[in-house]
Amino acid sequence: MCTTTDSATNNNAISTSGIHHLGLSVPDIKQTAAFFIEQLNFTIVGEKPDYPAIFVSDGTVMLTLWHINDSNEMKSFDRKNNVGLHHFALNVANLETLEALHQQFVLVDNIDIEFAPEQLDQLPIHHMMCTIPGGVRLELITA
Repeated sequence: MCTTTDSATNNNAISTSGIHHLGLSVPDIKQTAAFFIEQLNFTIVGEKPDYPAIFVSDGTVMLTLWHINDSNEMKSFDRKNNVGLHHFALNVANLETLEALHQQFVLVDNIDIEFAPEQLDQLPIHHMMCTIPGGVRLELITA
């Protein structure tokens, strides 16, 4: 459980400043990298073919895509029963961009849209959720 402390009683400075990268294990790094490059305009910023890994970035966030050894032994993530990455969220510029991405994703066979853009509770924020190639859940949000 995370708790907040009064800064007057905490002499320690904050030691982190955002996420450097997020590592995702996927069954086909080329297919997953293609999703980020073709659908979200990420670029490849590095590769490690012997590992194998591909590093992609949108200029703000870097993702490390790691190839799993045996996709036949792969177990899909069960968000209600497993510890691990539930999903990750990427910001988009505005509601129009979110809606355009939804329409774009509808046309792609290997993207499973969990829900279309909708308002998040009573907040002035909209989001959508999908499962991308490689089986990872991605939320796109207009925060």
